[in-house]
Amino acid sequence: MKNKIIPITSKGKDFVNTVKMIPDRLVDVKKSSKEQAMNPELFNVNRVAAALHPKEQKLVIRKIVEHSADVKSYYLTWTGGQALAYFRAGQYLSFPIKIGDSVVTRAYSLASSPAKALVGEYHIMIKRVPDGFASGYILDNWKVGDKITAYAPEGCFTYEPLRDAPTVIGVAGGSGITPFLSMARAIDDGSEDFNLTLLYGAKTKDELVFKDELDAIAERNEKVKVVYVLSEGKSRGFERGFIGADLIKKYAPEDGKYSIFACGPEGMYKFLGQEIPKLGLERKFVRMEMFGVSKSAVLSDAIKEGEFKMTVVYRGDKTEYVCNGKETILTALERAAVKVAVRCRSGECGFCRSKLVSGTVYIPESIDRRRMADAQFGYIHPCCTYPTSDIEIKID
Repeated sequence: MKNKIIPITSKGKDFVNTVKMIPDRLVDVKKSSKEQAMNPELFNVNRVAAALHPKEQKLVIRKIVEHSADVKSYYLTWTGGQALAYFRAGQYLSFPIKIGDSVVTRAYSLASSPAKALVGEYHIMIKRVPDGFASGYILDNWKVGDKITAYAPEGCFTYEPLRDAPTVIGVAGGSGITPFLSMARAIDDGSEDFNLTLLYGAKTKDELVFKDELDAIAERNEKVKVVYVLSEGKSRGFERGFIGADLIKKYAPEDGKYSIFACGPEGMYKFLGQEIPKLGLERKFVRMEMFGVSKSAVLSDAIKEGEFKMTVVYRGDKTEYVCNGKETILTALERAAVKVAVRCRSGECGFCRSKLVSGTVYIPESIDRRRMADAQFGYIHPCCTYPTSDIEIKID
């Protein structure tokens, strides 16, 4: 058999030359100094990453505004040193809070414009949740001058011109007004550029927080329009009833191109779930901000009554705790003071992702946002997962 001549292309020559260089490179590596050439923290890309995504931020409460007995605004600033992390209008901050023997994390939407972060201010609003654990503690205990910790801003409830229409129909209910206030403020100061028509629902006129400021923004900025909707009582200049397909169509742009952003209580989401399909929008034009696990999940027949043994594997150590079938695994972990990486508490961010070693669990389909591979290989998000037997989980 004759030798076959194989022509070497330019890419082939590059490969051959690279192989020939390896011995010389290894010699040069051995001759080089063992001292670090440059501190990685000094590279610009790493400095930008650290500024935008700090592991945690040390803040102090600068001001508190009481809107009612159960609703307060907290204005936060830095304690010195590194500046506040920048964010997108619609994102949230997560706060690790120690309450008694429990360590919990709660996420609250930012109400301030992103531009305010550049001058050292975050603004969040907190509303007391009936039978709530963290909201009541914060409202009753946080004071001006208190130092608190927050993680970097996160969340996907943001305007993206490559995905969203030029006009956003915002549907807000209750404390769900906070991310829309951030958007309105950002549009007003030029941090964001889109049209916002806000349908702001409440039971009565007295429950409309930030109405004066929203009216002032809408008065001076043609890109922001606010429509108030009351479910109880009548008042001149206000829509009445619930925010549904007919009301959205009434205030939608004439060209029919718009996105829907919704943020509010669970009841509002259930109603919109029946109304939005009537509008015939593509799925990408509908954004729903999640506020924890649906309370209706505990009404499912899949929920198992009683207590179960929960074995937690962390860095090779195994510890046994107790979990209840009517509470999420994350709730059981927090009550036991087990420190878990967590942010959104809605099954979306994946920070609390853990390995289910053994046992069975229930995950409501509507909030199961795991990757397909995670579902296949037994990973769960404890924040939206309920035990249905004795379980063992591994926390990374």
